[in-house]
Amino acid sequence: MSKPLMAKATAVWLVDNTTLSFKQIGDFCGLHELEVQGIADGDVAAGVKGYDPVASNQLDHEEIRRAEASPTYRLRLKHNPAADGEEKRRGPRYTPLSKRQDRPNAILWLVKFHPELADAQIAKLVGTTKPTINSIRERTHWNIQNMQPIDPVALGLCRQTELDAAVQKAAKKSAAEGGVMSDDERRKLVSTETSLSMTDEPRLPSSIAGLENFSLSRDEDDEKPRKDLDADSFFNLPDNSDDDEDEDN
Repeated sequence: MSKPLMAKATAVWLVDNTTLSFKQIGDFCGLHELEVQGIADGDVAAGVKGYDPVASNQLDHEEIRRAEASPTYRLRLKHNPAADGEEKRRGPRYTPLSKRQDRPNAILWLVKFHPELADAQIAKLVGTTKPTINSIRERTHWNIQNMQPIDPVALGLCRQTELDAAVQKAAKKSAAEGGVMSDDERRKLVSTETSLSMTDEPRLPSSIAGLENFSLSRDEDDEKPRKDLDADSFFNLPDNSDDDEDEDN
């Protein structure tokens, strides 16, 4: 359900000028029933001037009378043809002028720490264009030497929930396409799904290939009967003195 313009100020006006229930006003203005009660008690929206929804062509008196007669009736916002398609508008996020100078630093942070994000996702998060993202990704931006990666959430360019949702979406897409993610040519990480689908057959690194044959040959040699040797056999050497005398003669 669409909310009226200046919802809290509209709630202040309805509290002061109608006998509608707190729930009816809260449902119409998108506020909690207790918040509307706080407005009536003066604890909430103190100093806020009421905004007349009838004068702004958002309600008519007949709709208010119908709601006052039935506590279960829900107020309906008048149709405004100028508002058609506003919620379906698509395009880059609007960035205030005070934060536009920090936008390249946020793009550099996203490119560095989340390379899995697509250019369209980055453009949607911080409100930029694909040529700007490509220039920063390829380090051809005119101010690349003075740029520092800064978290866009800390800069207020996007919310943490939006960033987490974009990262999770990019990770699922990468896993569905190939299961292997590349991190700027530094290393490749295999997804959990891919690792679980691998066979359980043990594999030997290529650097030690062939050593299994060597181990078998050693085992076969160990099985051969060996001649019993003792310490005396090493010291009781044969006497070669007769051979030396024959050579002298």
